[in-house]
Amino acid sequence: MTSRSEQTRNRIYQAALDEFAKYGVAGARVDRIAQEAKANKQAIYLYFGDKEKLFATVLRRSLGELAAAVPPPTAEGEVDVANYLDRLFTYHQKHPEVTRLLLWEALEYGDRAVPDEESRRAHYQQKAADLNTVRSAASERITAIDAPTLLLMFTGLVGWPLGLPQVRRMIVGEDEGALERVKAAAIAAAVAIADQK
Repeated sequence: MTSRSEQTRNRIYQAALDEFAKYGVAGARVDRIAQEAKANKQAIYLYFGDKEKLFATVLRRSLGELAAAVPPPTAEGEVDVANYLDRLFTYHQKHPEVTRLLLWEALEYGDRAVPDEESRRAHYQQKAADLNTVRSAASERITAIDAPTLLLMFTGLVGWPLGLPQVRRMIVGEDEGALERVKAAAIAAAVAIADQK
C-alpha cells in the first residue's frame, strides 16, 4: 500500500509534468500545480524544493521512465536498430511531454549546464557504447560515424518530427498516414546510417 505522502508526491509529479510540458519553467505556476494536485504549496516546497528543482525532478523521472521503457538494443540481446527506433518513436508518440520538457529545457538553459547533466551524460555515453556494440555485431565494415554521433542522429530522427509537429505537417502533410510514413523513413534512415542490412 502506498503511503499518503507518496500519493501526494505522485499527484504533484503528474500535475507538475502537465504544467511544465505546457508552460516550461518560467511560465509554470506553483499555484496551478498545487491546485491540480490537490496539495498545498508548502507540500511542493517540502518534497521538491523550488520550482527549478521540481522541474529537474520531473524531467529526471520522465527520462528514467523512457530509459526503462525503451532500453538500448544490447540490453535485451537485440541487434536490431530498426526495432529500437520503432520502440523509441512509438514511446515519444505516446508521451509527447518528454520531448516538450526537453524543448523547454533547451529554451530555459541554452548552452548552460542542466540539472543532472553528469548522470545524463553517463547514460547517453552508455547508450552510445551499446549502439557501438550493435554496429560491431551487425557489420564488419568500417564506418565514419562514431557511436555518440550515431546516437544523436537517432535522437534527431525521432525527436525532430515529433517535437515540431507544425513543421512536419507543413512538409509531409497531415493525412492519416503522414506520421507513419515519417516513422518508416526514420527507421529506414537509421538502419542505413548504422550500416545494417
